[in-house]
Amino acid sequence: MKKLLSARFSNGAVHLSQLVLRLVFGGLIAYRHGWPKLMNFSQYSTQFADPFGIGKSASLGLTIFAELFCGVLLVLGLVTRLATIPLIICMSVIIFMIHRADGWGKQEMPALFLAAFVVILITGPGKYSIDGAIGK
Repeated sequence: MKKLLSARFSNGAVHLSQLVLRLVFGGLIAYRHGWPKLMNFSQYSTQFADPFGIGKSASLGLTIFAELFCGVLLVLGLVTRLATIPLIICMSVIIFMIHRADGWGKQEMPALFLAAFVVILITGPGKYSIDGAIGK
């Protein structure tokens, strides 16, 4: 109980927390959002939003790159900080452009992802990652 109420932390706990954050949010964005878009590209491309006027297919392709490929990079902990940048941009576009008028109900999930990706950008991948192994 004393340890539970303590404000102290260990490096091992921090590295484990970074691993959990990367696995959960990288895995969720890749598996639950990026993969279905890739598998149903033709269906999504006819109805996908085009907030920058580059075309629906191009917008969908960039979103798949961010959600699927950058999500997998997060899970692996490979070029982690760089991989968070497209994800942060993607979540920001969803919150501030796509669902701007829809209210908090549609913005809540991308806001949670955005917060997690910003934390990963700031803290890095941690020791339990490919980046951590290469950095030694």
